[in-house]
Amino acid sequence: MSGETTDTPSSTETPATGDAWQVPWASIRDRARKGVAAAGHGLAFSGLALSGLVLSLLMLALILVGPGLIAYTSVPGHTHGRTAGLLALPAFVLGLFLASRLLLVIRQPASLTRRLSGPWCGVPIAEPYLPHPRTGGRKAGPGRRLAWLLTDPATWRDLLWAMVNGCVGLFLAILPTGLLVLGFLGVVAPYAAGYFRVLTVTAAVLGLWAAPSLMRGYGYLAQSMLAPTQQAELALRVRHLAETRTEALDTGAAEIRRIERDLHDGAQARLVAMGMTLDAAGQIIDTNPEAARALLFEARDASVKALAELRALVRGIHPPVLADRGLADAIQALSLDTPQRIHLASDLHGRPPAPVESAAYFAVSELLANVTKHAEARETWIDIRCTDGMLRIGVTDNGHGGADPAHGSGLRGIERRLAAFDGVLAISSPLGGPTAVTMEIPCELSLPKTSSC
Repeated sequence: MSGETTDTPSSTETPATGDAWQVPWASIRDRARKGVAAAGHGLAFSGLALSGLVLSLLMLALILVGPGLIAYTSVPGHTHGRTAGLLALPAFVLGLFLASRLLLVIRQPASLTRRLSGPWCGVPIAEPYLPHPRTGGRKAGPGRRLAWLLTDPATWRDLLWAMVNGCVGLFLAILPTGLLVLGFLGVVAPYAAGYFRVLTVTAAVLGLWAAPSLMRGYGYLAQSMLAPTQQAELALRVRHLAETRTEALDTGAAEIRRIERDLHDGAQARLVAMGMTLDAAGQIIDTNPEAARALLFEARDASVKALAELRALVRGIHPPVLADRGLADAIQALSLDTPQRIHLASDLHGRPPAPVESAAYFAVSELLANVTKHAEARETWIDIRCTDGMLRIGVTDNGHGGADPAHGSGLRGIERRLAAFDGVLAISSPLGGPTAVTMEIPCELSLPKTSSC
């Protein structure tokens, strides 16, 4: 018995030891995978750095053409001074115009760096550019476009970034890939010494291990130069608020007109008809009671229909179930009226502010209507979460995909509705499906009531 007792713990300890050895290997594999991905991202960033550096040097060369010619003609005793002097000013103007066009081209790698910095480096960078000048709804002429470009501080920050990125940024971006290539060459080199192989492989491992950190450092370097300044960010914020305020006012005015039209054509017309019916019944109630009774029944039916229309109108403004039960229950009730199968998951431990709750409800309602009309989906998944002060709602269907805000007013309307609360709408809808829509609205949940007081 004693032998069996001692064997049992030893037999159970061996798998535990084996499991303990599995964790570091899994972590190493994950780190290696991230390192290879970061090295590839660095290689792409190095290409952007080289292209930006070449463009910036070409732009500086164009700017110096005119002053160079002017200095050339100022040499005393130069035989062709008059001819070169005539060419100096046009060359300078042409160089300035071409330089402004090159500045637009330089924006392309800078903008691409901003877009890739978030997913590749974990450092998101916002667009800092001033809006493009327009005159009467049309694009401005070359003179205004040139002035707009040269007076935008982000233009010169892009130029400075192109130069710094071509030196410091290029080193950070290319270092992981260079170390990996060095390690590969050290392994495959036929006449390499043993210590050289060990050294190069060690350098490759270090490069692979440090690649994610180097990419994050590259992102912070790009953010320090490409992100909007505090003044530019404030100007962008003011512009965004002005645009969303205008859209919210327009949407509110359109909603008021819709309510007026629905009342005029629906409930109001029925109430007027009901009043006329009651007046006619009152005139004949003594002479023809049967006919008066029939008119009263008709008026009763009209009142029921008017009440139903008023309730439908109120639900279109603010559904009672949304006010009484909250967002998740209101969406659950909404899903009962859709033909496809709805899977709802929610972890809301409180309620968003009423305007945010209403905007989210009607956004989901519009999305479900789009799924029913266009997606030909059989199932839809709705996920509602609130983390870090952000209400996130995901709506995914298994339809045929192809949803595009540019090809319809429904998704654009949702974008405008969410923009009034600084919310965003992200859509992934490849042809063939599935379609995944994510909505994010900044808000804080209120604590649920714990008593009726």
